[in-house]
Amino acid sequence: MKSLLAALLALLLAGPATAEPVDGDELLREVDRNLAPESYAMYRKLINIEPDGKRKEYVLFSAKKGREKMIALFLDPPSEQGRATLRLGDNMWLYIPGVGKPIRITSLQSVVGGVFNNADIMNLDYSEEYLVESVAEEEDAFRLELRARSNAVAYDRLVMQVDRETLLPTRIEAHAASGMLIKTLRFSDIKDFGDGIRRPAVMETDSPLYEGYRSVMVYGQIERREYPDEVFTVDQLPRAGELR
Repeated sequence: MKSLLAALLALLLAGPATAEPVDGDELLREVDRNLAPESYAMYRKLINIEPDGKRKEYVLFSAKKGREKMIALFLDPPSEQGRATLRLGDNMWLYIPGVGKPIRITSLQSVVGGVFNNADIMNLDYSEEYLVESVAEEEDAFRLELRARSNAVAYDRLVMQVDRETLLPTRIEAHAASGMLIKTLRFSDIKDFGDGIRRPAVMETDSPLYEGYRSVMVYGQIERREYPDEVFTVDQLPRAGELR
């Protein structure tokens, strides 16, 4: 049913030149829902690649509820096992076993190093964080220019390329308020995860600020799952492993 609705929306968006202008906000919400359900459980691998080819890999389990609650738990390597991050809207915390209480972190920091920052790893819905300023129709894609809803968002502006057929992003350029390009995200390898979830299984990023460095996120499993609100609290963060 979901794929049928997406196809119908694509037909409407791809209508004749005399049709109504594309509703950018509705399109962005559809992109969000095509990338993942509002609430889910997810397993993924994050790989940081240095200019000399050296790699460091992490395996994470993530749980998300609604539009502003998310937890990511480190499963591997053993040295990182049990570390967990919590996001509640614009606020984030990091828990390190044996260190004490969770500490506040920011969206532009990175708990794993590499090109991905905390906002990339703990990504909420784009439509929750950004407003659509313009939509340009191309032959096979839509080009969305997005502006951050608040100063707390990691990137001031995004330029998102959305495939016209699948309504999934293929490329996102992240810019600072000055217009400087901070990084580029590229999406590839569309995979059927089951239960109507069909999305890119690989997201790769590089940055002109870190020449020669790359980071890759590989999605291994995504499934719809509901969680109670009380598990998404700072006090419960040391017990994040129970969410699996």
